[in-house]
Amino acid sequence: MRILIWHVHGSWTTAFVQGPHTYIVPVTPDRGPDGLGRARTFDWPGSVIELPPERLREADIDLVVLQRPHEYDLVRRWLGRRPPMVYLEHNAPHGNVPDTRHPVTELPDGIPLVHVTHFNRLMWDAGSAETAVIEHGIVDPGPLWTGELPHAAVVVNEPVRRGRTTGTDLLPAFARAAPLDVFGMGTDGLAGHLGVPPGRCRSHELVQKDLHSAMARRRLYLHPVRWTSLGLSLLEAMHLGMPVVALATTEVTEAVPPGAGVVSNRIDVLTDAVRDFVADPLHARAVGEGARAAALSRYGLPRFLDDWERLLKEVTR
Repeated sequence: MRILIWHVHGSWTTAFVQGPHTYIVPVTPDRGPDGLGRARTFDWPGSVIELPPERLREADIDLVVLQRPHEYDLVRRWLGRRPPMVYLEHNAPHGNVPDTRHPVTELPDGIPLVHVTHFNRLMWDAGSAETAVIEHGIVDPGPLWTGELPHAAVVVNEPVRRGRTTGTDLLPAFARAAPLDVFGMGTDGLAGHLGVPPGRCRSHELVQKDLHSAMARRRLYLHPVRWTSLGLSLLEAMHLGMPVVALATTEVTEAVPPGAGVVSNRIDVLTDAVRDFVADPLHARAVGEGARAAALSRYGLPRFLDDWERLLKEVTR
């Protein structure tokens, strides 16, 4: 099968393109949002092929995975026809939740809507659209955790701009419990913004291939995010064998079962958990092993690819 998909979400797409198909990603001269092409910081197989828009009509596309509303019009312009489609929604709704109407309801042809979490399916208003949930799958980085640094790892992009959404305002409390290493784009100057000593909150911008090994050297993974779909960095940390401390919001309570970490909406419970993991490496290791086992069971790549294969066959039959 030849599948057209835009390079929108690098981590998710890295798992999706591990399947048995040929994946066509549009590329434009400026490599802008509608033509980013192949990933440069993720490891994608040779079955992912870049094509400019003017060559897509001859590409014999069998199915299109939409991820943004305007891609429907791009398909009609670039392909000159309407192949079978599914609409993949990565995000939890924003705005007038829980009454936020999903954009798939404005598209013609009854395109099936696929969510990545059951929480998202519950919170989006999809009207009469056919909906399904295919939970995340992770390319296993391996049990890399060493926990040699008594720090908490946090992965978030643009924490200053996103503020309360990503729990940035909570970081000073956690920084008093343990030094924080915050990985992601737009993290420069974070300690100053938070008003904490730089030694208690360090910023790091790493390419993807270096991120996992850097995370794995930290004692625990901290997930202070209030509102998101389900951060793939959380699932990646669990695959690494890291114990998790996380807010009990959105899908986190499903993803982090008992024995894989501490999940709560009480900041005192979470900061105590950070201190406990920092003080007891053996306890951190044991909980991290539980986190890895849980992640492999629920978010392993084979299950993810099998779920997608079943859906793709239904849509194209």
